[in-house]
Amino acid sequence: MSKASASLLPKAFRDWFKSRGWKPREHQLELLAKAKAGRSVLLVAPTGAGKTLAGFLPSLVELAERGPGRGTTKDKRGIHTLYISPLKALATDIARNLEAPVQEMGLPIRIETRTGDTPSHKRARQIERPPDILLTTPEQLALLLAHREAREFFKDLRRVVLDELHSLVTSKRGDLLSLGLSRLMSLAPQATAVGLSATVRKPDDLQRYLVPQRPSSPRGVGSERVSAPERGGGIDEVADLVPSRAPSTASSFKEEVTHAALADLVVVKGGAQPDIRMLELDERLPLAGHTASLSMPTIYELIKDHKTTLVFVNTRLQAEYTFQELWKLNDDGLAIALHHGSLDVTQRRRVEEAMAAGKLKAVVCTATLDLGIDWGDVDLVVNVGAPKGASRIMQRIGRSNHRMDEPSQAYLVPANRFEILECRAALDAVHEAAQDTPDARIGALDVLCQHILGMACADPFKLEDLYEEIRSAAPYASLTWEEYEACVAFVATGGYALRAYERFAKIVKGNDGLWRVRDGKVAQQYRLNVGTIVESTMIKVRLGKSSRSRPGSVLPRGRLLGEIEEYFAETLTPGDTFLFAGEVLRFEGIAEDEVLVTRAASGTDPMIPSYEGGKFPLSTFLAARVREILADPFEWDRLPLQMTEWLVQQRRRSIVPGPRDLLVETFPRANRFYMTCFPFEGRLAHQTLGMLLTRRLERARLKPLGFVANDYGIAVYASGDIAARAAREPSFMYELFSEDMLGDDLEDWLAESALMKRTFRQCAVIAGLIERKFPGEKKTGRQVTISTDLVYDVLRKHEPDHVLLRAARADAATGLLDVKRLGVMLQRIRGRIIHKPLDRVSPLSVSVMLEIGRERVYSDNADEILAEAEAALLDEALA
Repeated sequence: MSKASASLLPKAFRDWFKSRGWKPREHQLELLAKAKAGRSVLLVAPTGAGKTLAGFLPSLVELAERGPGRGTTKDKRGIHTLYISPLKALATDIARNLEAPVQEMGLPIRIETRTGDTPSHKRARQIERPPDILLTTPEQLALLLAHREAREFFKDLRRVVLDELHSLVTSKRGDLLSLGLSRLMSLAPQATAVGLSATVRKPDDLQRYLVPQRPSSPRGVGSERVSAPERGGGIDEVADLVPSRAPSTASSFKEEVTHAALADLVVVKGGAQPDIRMLELDERLPLAGHTASLSMPTIYELIKDHKTTLVFVNTRLQAEYTFQELWKLNDDGLAIALHHGSLDVTQRRRVEEAMAAGKLKAVVCTATLDLGIDWGDVDLVVNVGAPKGASRIMQRIGRSNHRMDEPSQAYLVPANRFEILECRAALDAVHEAAQDTPDARIGALDVLCQHILGMACADPFKLEDLYEEIRSAAPYASLTWEEYEACVAFVATGGYALRAYERFAKIVKGNDGLWRVRDGKVAQQYRLNVGTIVESTMIKVRLGKSSRSRPGSVLPRGRLLGEIEEYFAETLTPGDTFLFAGEVLRFEGIAEDEVLVTRAASGTDPMIPSYEGGKFPLSTFLAARVREILADPFEWDRLPLQMTEWLVQQRRRSIVPGPRDLLVETFPRANRFYMTCFPFEGRLAHQTLGMLLTRRLERARLKPLGFVANDYGIAVYASGDIAARAAREPSFMYELFSEDMLGDDLEDWLAESALMKRTFRQCAVIAGLIERKFPGEKKTGRQVTISTDLVYDVLRKHEPDHVLLRAARADAATGLLDVKRLGVMLQRIRGRIIHKPLDRVSPLSVSVMLEIGRERVYSDNADEILAEAEAALLDEALA
């Protein structure tokens, strides 16, 4: 450590590092220097490099030098540092770790957390007596900024630390956070931002996100800016701000941002190469299914042989199943716990505290623990199922041996044979340190509508001032005045078609030309419904107790176990059993909006709750690598023997496609005609392709009956002979997969699709058109669906360019439909479609054919049923 560097650290800090046997790392001192220079910075460093301490070191030094405040009302200080985490568990863990240096150095610093789990009385006290450092989440930041005391609360803010930044910026949560960051920089111009990340593909996207952007003048329709105050005041006038026919695609008048501002960049090289392997079994893996049941005994042995293991899965369904299977094998009485987002907060906290104290042998968990958690005793990570993304698996394996100079140890556990390919591709990506985080987003309009209402709840605003503030946020730097006007008009009236209904009018314009929230009730509703995560309606699960006075009846007097989705609860009848919170539970009924359960007797055949969310799409990067491995027989030598044999069988019976080819197989079976194809572009793109293919087959009078899709392929089945039609018309297959399907075909399908209603429903909830929660009550999923479907039909008929319909179309194209990815795929396969007519199913097609008829809620014998179906299909394929 040079003298210049040493001078940045006060003696107390130098002594603390020495007492730990540490030396400050160069990047930690560099962030300290940049803080003193008033610079925002992005730190990219491998796991275990001390990113968190680097991010907080400037704050700790400044607060130590500032000394304690007097604490009087007159001298009340706002917070100094705001830390924002994507996960509640991460905020709690960082707070726990940050307390150590503060206490050991005796620093006069108060640290607190504020998440959705924080009691309301503590949140109120934080407003009255702000801590020095507050650790929170994007949703809580939105609530704080909408508070009447926000200006006072943030007046002394000096530092904003955004942890795991790469995971925050790729969704609507990132849009909301960017708008919050723009408001923070407006309230506290002296503040600087620090972004922390271990996995970054394009650093400049994140550098731009951290600092205010200053785009050039807006270019809207006719390049004309008309301010709302010049049009007069009142709800009627603001409705006129919405053009009668705005362009249907918002991106048609997105402007280019020139001279984008960037935060400084600090990159830490090095880090030990991870020790990561694929778990190989003697048994043959199935061709479909995601339970990995054959691997459970081996995973249990790995847990026994290591100090502490994190077992990651991709969905909550898998978490419940995996925990239960491991528990059945747990003859040694190992301390194995379960952690996922639907469990009650008390149980989650108990698991986190036990893990931090080194009391657990293993935790089965979902994405709730895959970011930043620093538990030094974790010496193994097991990822059950294919990782779906290179950056995601690198993030997860970093939880093992959370130190820069020690290799992380991990196993990938494929659940089926196709996942072997994906795991092999992921291993190669980790070895090359390749990244596949998504590109930067364009800010969503429904999120902007929510933010506008939040800002009105805090303070009255001037239309032009808020516009300039919003455009300083990187995702909204290209926002046009027309789009902004449409969002303000929506918040003020609901839009042209809804302006007659007073309940949609949430902000009003005063005689002073400022916009403000209509009344306290609207502000309360905003606070109840803030956020961008729209999950299916949840219902609490409570353990019941038998009534002594009324034998046979069960009373809701036990503890809360967590939440399941409402639609699943509606499928249950008294006596049904299901897995939840690591236990087999018996459904007794629904009492006072809670699912009442008792512990079930052993030997039952329980179901597992299936959740709508939590399914990761296969990344484009990994999909390309899977195609390359599949196409190259020399690569097959690196695969397990069972995989190689299967591919050899496919080559004998049909064709193994090249990396840019699309293999289309057609064959008859059981009085139907099937067409399978293998784009390897992920489930979302495949589902869209399947929908469009069935429309085209319908027009060709081939009578399609349906389709199924997984991450790797599609199977379409019909009454008409597809192969015969292709034989008569050599161009038929090329026309079937031509790129123009993304034009009128897509528009026509969307116009009549239930998917658009579902997408609109999510946008309506985020924008505040439809509220899920009211004081003391909550709308059911059915109520929300009915409300939004009615509004959707009205808007489509009377205001087809409504801002929420625009938002829904953008969401459908980028999210649920993955239209961009599908378009790239159709370009890739142009002139490279290989049609192979067969007399029966091929080995490759068996995997996607097994998707037909699968149930969403699985029971214990589901694997057995699937295995029987697979055996029959394989016998047929290899006959």
